[in-house]
Amino acid sequence: MDKSRPAEPSRRRLLSLAATTGVATALGGLPAFTASAAPRRPTDAPLPKGSSRDQLWWQAPADEHSMIEQGLPIGNGRLGALASNDPGRELLLITDATMWTGGLNDTLDSDGQFPYGRDDFGSFTLLGRLTVDIPDHDLSAVSGYRRTLDLAQGVVSTSYVRSGVTYERQVFASRPDDAIVLHFTQSGGGRYTGSVTLDGTHGETVRGTSFGAAFPNGLRYGAAVKAYGTGGSVRVKDALIEFSGCKDLTVVVSGGTNYAPDASAHYRDPSLDPEKLARTKVAAAAAHSAGTLLRTHVADHRALFEQMELSLGTSSDEQRSLDTWERIRARALDDTPDPELETSYLQFGRYLMISGSRGSLPLNLQGLWLDGNDPDWMGDYHTDINIQMNYWMADRAGLSQSFDALTDYCLAQFPSWKKLTQDLFNDPRNRYRNSTGKVAGWAVAFSTNIHGGSGWWWHPAGNAWLCASLWEHYEFTRSRSHLARIYPLLKSACEFWEARLITTTLPGTSREVLIDDRDWSPEHGPQDAQGITYAQELVWALFDNYRTAARELKKDSAYAETIGGLQERLYLPKVSEKTGWLEEWMSPDNLGETTHRHLSPLIGLFPGDRIRPDDSTPPEIVKGATALLTARGMESFGWANAWRSLCWARLKNAENAYQLIINNLRPSFDGGNGSAPNLFDIYEVEKGRGIFQIDANFGTPAAMIEMLVYSRPGHLELLPALPDAWAKSGSVTGVGARGGFVVDLRWRDGRPTEARIRSVGGRTTTVAYGRSSRTVTLKPGGSVTLRDFAR
Repeated sequence: MDKSRPAEPSRRRLLSLAATTGVATALGGLPAFTASAAPRRPTDAPLPKGSSRDQLWWQAPADEHSMIEQGLPIGNGRLGALASNDPGRELLLITDATMWTGGLNDTLDSDGQFPYGRDDFGSFTLLGRLTVDIPDHDLSAVSGYRRTLDLAQGVVSTSYVRSGVTYERQVFASRPDDAIVLHFTQSGGGRYTGSVTLDGTHGETVRGTSFGAAFPNGLRYGAAVKAYGTGGSVRVKDALIEFSGCKDLTVVVSGGTNYAPDASAHYRDPSLDPEKLARTKVAAAAAHSAGTLLRTHVADHRALFEQMELSLGTSSDEQRSLDTWERIRARALDDTPDPELETSYLQFGRYLMISGSRGSLPLNLQGLWLDGNDPDWMGDYHTDINIQMNYWMADRAGLSQSFDALTDYCLAQFPSWKKLTQDLFNDPRNRYRNSTGKVAGWAVAFSTNIHGGSGWWWHPAGNAWLCASLWEHYEFTRSRSHLARIYPLLKSACEFWEARLITTTLPGTSREVLIDDRDWSPEHGPQDAQGITYAQELVWALFDNYRTAARELKKDSAYAETIGGLQERLYLPKVSEKTGWLEEWMSPDNLGETTHRHLSPLIGLFPGDRIRPDDSTPPEIVKGATALLTARGMESFGWANAWRSLCWARLKNAENAYQLIINNLRPSFDGGNGSAPNLFDIYEVEKGRGIFQIDANFGTPAAMIEMLVYSRPGHLELLPALPDAWAKSGSVTGVGARGGFVVDLRWRDGRPTEARIRSVGGRTTTVAYGRSSRTVTLKPGGSVTLRDFAR
């Protein structure tokens, strides 16, 4: 745990934060799964009400066999679950972010690449299953069923009527109490009778109300449950909790592992007994009323959620009358904009970020949610787009605190990544080895786990892309402490590329340039191409960012000068005379798939911004990038559509950017690409089989924000890609801007009417709209409001 961080705020302080005028304070982080002092409890103040635009609702529970498409996600940043909300059989599939098999995976296969399977590399996996059976509340015996996900409060609610009695339940994952809570109530003299069962998913033996076990990799884990109620009886019988005649019932469950983000300890805390700690946590939570637990949780959740507000316009009464799944289908069927649904989609992404990335590991391919123990690609961290896309939204959407999980992960893995690189990268069987014979610094593979290990193939440019993400967070926050933490990663990545780059002479000239050694442009084309655009752009950005970091921290000036010399000699891509596209390889020919899902050669357009549609970039380069993006097409997987949308937003093509967002909002049927009933993005891996992959749920909201505000240090642009569907009127508050600013913006009839610029560390920036611009100079903490924008 980073002892320099503030302590977790008290329970009373959380309520005070929630009651303020909307300026939320950054909350301190709890370590992964450790004991902590119980916060103070609030008085029984009324709960704040969420607006309907922040509520998603459905008219049926989830099918137990389709939980990933229909279950509703809850999470506290470490502990998560999918809830079925079935009246007679509430099912929770429970996860812990650190629940991983596998290990360091430090023995290469015969081709010099890493093994990539569940036994060696490992897999993200379920922690347990919680079932609350209420036999006489079978779905066929109830009426008026409704379930709701309140994004603003972080609560899943269910209501229905049985025999004239209204029954309600609430499910939430509390960060302050580090537990999942289910609360069952009724009005009209009803009673609850049934049982609670907690099961592991790996053959564990439940002892009373808890279980504990260990994987072969030495990771220990455990979970515990406790139930209490009024007006009836609750007792433990063997591995079952039985309740009878209860007017209300509260169930509390917690659990975790003994994972520790420390390479020197082999990523384990041997002193921690997860089962014992889980029992302690549920007992502490159960010492308080469900109302107290709920109020504490809501105050904590709202303090983050309310850091950004959004309106993209008003939907019709007819659209509002539909439940969420009906609205998704109607939006696709009649192609009529539904601005409040589109707003909710963005806020759903923020909800997932708050629920899945706080104080533990970063979000992987599955986020924090599973429906089994065999996720595709092991639910790993893919380093050639996916983990980066997961965090494009955080700073832009007022959730900079959630980014810390990615920083912490990279720093914790760094010692292992560095050792594996220096021990194994230049293995003679590795087709990506350095032909210079030198090796330094660190690299990763296309897949990484939580034990310092890599899987699949080596990915030389992966280090530069991770560093770009860490650097961009600094650009948003201007946090010098963050910059000091990531500096060793930046410098070590530069050392890797200093050893890797090779010299070549450009054909027909005497000019010598530095290029990437034999490599692969993800994830297509030749596997031994030199000077791929993807790597050249990322290394250029790495060198540029490192030089700035060294200057701002006043460190290593001589080495920064060396890197500057290398940067000046880097080859940068040109436009093909054959295709008219920006080249992906150092070849005029297209050596891969025209409509491939990855936009690797456009990484200098987004997330980088070396390529800009302004006077700083040669027009033929912008034209070539546009031609390549056009050739890639408008139909792909969710994350690929999100990346395309972001690139079109950078090119200020609002309607293309918007259409790709709508493509992702289309309903998924029979495993096809699109949104599931619960809004999870579905990735069609093969005809008739789709899987949940969370990156599009973050990348698409990032694109929506980028359409409203573009930023780079020293420059802000308002409404650069506002589509007609949102143009009539709208507003957004809390948008993070690179350079250390936050933007609140209102618009009407397609032009801004008011923009408030607040400094969170930035001092000077240009604020532009159309062809007009103004220079703003602020002290940190200061703000200015701008009006009267010329067209």
